[in-house]
Amino acid sequence: MPQDSLLISDLHLSPARPGTVELFLRFLRERARHAGALYILGDLFDAWIGDDNSLPPAPEVIETLRQVSDAGCRLSVMHGNRDFLLGEDFARATGARLLPDPCVVELGVGEPGGQPTLLMHGDLLCSDDLEYQQARRRLRSPEFIRDFLSRSIEERIQLAAEYRRRSGEVVSLKSADIMDVNQRTVEQYMREHRVRRLIHGHTHRPALHEFQLDGEPAQRYVLADWHEQSGSCLRIHDGLTLQETCG
Repeated sequence: MPQDSLLISDLHLSPARPGTVELFLRFLRERARHAGALYILGDLFDAWIGDDNSLPPAPEVIETLRQVSDAGCRLSVMHGNRDFLLGEDFARATGARLLPDPCVVELGVGEPGGQPTLLMHGDLLCSDDLEYQQARRRLRSPEFIRDFLSRSIEERIQLAAEYRRRSGEVVSLKSADIMDVNQRTVEQYMREHRVRRLIHGHTHRPALHEFQLDGEPAQRYVLADWHEQSGSCLRIHDGLTLQETCG
């Protein structure tokens, strides 16, 4: 019998949102552990300051993710713009595989309608936001990461808070269109990876976009964030793709 593939993103787990943390833990224990696969497409945490972080809610989240993978669910995690420092220690502790962004996976293999699907966090698709793309490259450079991780936990917490504050100020000054995806960039990635289905998060604008790509029907699913639609997940089962809510 085909098993569900569940896809979620943009939970932004943090001590400041204990309700979201508890909902996610319940989602893992009651829903995800019975699925065939769980894909987390970035920003699981509101900030990840390194795999040596043992501050709440990290330990309980890691432990519960491990229980899910031990139960037989294939757990895959992609970096987001808030938690791109998730590393191999996190992967080993949870039993997850870290996905490159972008990557193609077979969703619904052996099911009617199963097809190669391009998974992305989504921020690379926001190509009109040149300032963001420049900052993204800088923050993910080996030099920045090496310097950041060399600092104490306390320093990293303060720096992460400052980055979030600055990011919030910048976002408030930008138009909504600049921060959304560029359709030409969407089509470029889909052509490059030879797919007709793309699933991503990041924009916090959940929707299904259907369009023509080189004369063939194509789909772009945008996952919901858990601030506006708590417990939202995309379920792929038996050839059907359904938006669901737990909790």
